[in-house]
Amino acid sequence: MTTIQAPMAVVMIRPHAFRSNPETRADNAFQTDSATGDTAPRALAEFDAAVATLRATGVRVHVFDDTGTQDTPDSVFPNNWFSTHTGGHVALYPMYAENRRRERRPDVIELLKREYRVSDVIDYSGLEQDGLALEGTGAMVLDHIGRIAYVARSHRADPVLLERFCAHFNYEPVCFDATDAQGCPVYHTNVLMGIGTDYALICLSMIHDPERRRTVAERLAENGRTVIDLTPEQIGEFAGNAIELTGHRRLLALSARAHRALTPDQIAVIERSAQLLPLAIPTIETAGGSVRCMIAGIHLTRRPERTAA
Repeated sequence: MTTIQAPMAVVMIRPHAFRSNPETRADNAFQTDSATGDTAPRALAEFDAAVATLRATGVRVHVFDDTGTQDTPDSVFPNNWFSTHTGGHVALYPMYAENRRRERRPDVIELLKREYRVSDVIDYSGLEQDGLALEGTGAMVLDHIGRIAYVARSHRADPVLLERFCAHFNYEPVCFDATDAQGCPVYHTNVLMGIGTDYALICLSMIHDPERRRTVAERLAENGRTVIDLTPEQIGEFAGNAIELTGHRRLLALSARAHRALTPDQIAVIERSAQLLPLAIPTIETAGGSVRCMIAGIHLTRRPERTAA
């Protein structure tokens, strides 16, 4: 049941002062400005319910609180500033928006070192001073089985830094241009696609170059995956922003909104491999991200629990 694509543990950041981020609104077409006086408490309640659901299904969730003192409105989306990898490797990433750079937390990395086997931490974040950004597993959708990094080109995914990451972590980069129905570039690859063990969710029609579209579809299918071709409308409902996890069984965590957008045939393909786990996060989704963005998977080996002498 367990595969390297579907981690058993995750990091999530609990937002006490949630709001839509004005610094990312210009290029995030999924972001909406719907702030009201009860936005923050509603987001907090959605977060807590999501964590409880994940834990009830057997996923190990490490929760860190963001009290809002650092003015980090997107902190609920930690997958952009760090990632973890088999073999004990951790990467820290440079962020495009200035206020997102404050999301990086030493206490998260210290927990990983304390509870999991970490052999090295490769820190790319200093390259922000050179105007470079590579926003983690938002900018990259990683096939941990085939060792491929799928990337929609954007200013949040610098090509030079991508090549450096792929060389360090042994991934092959597969890049493409993708735009939404309004012709806007896709700001993060993980709103366009998500990869499971036996299937992949992607909107192929948003990749306009026929040759690149064919290449991406072929590479996704190489390891026997079924390619579930989503529509642009389904992408608009965050149907591509999902993550496969391992709990008591293999799961596909996605938002309730995304789940409603899937067709019965698409659901049937997923359910041959994983249980669908819809999480209701409508307030959090106004910030332009969904369930995948909220979850930083831990692909590290857990240290044995110490027993008292």
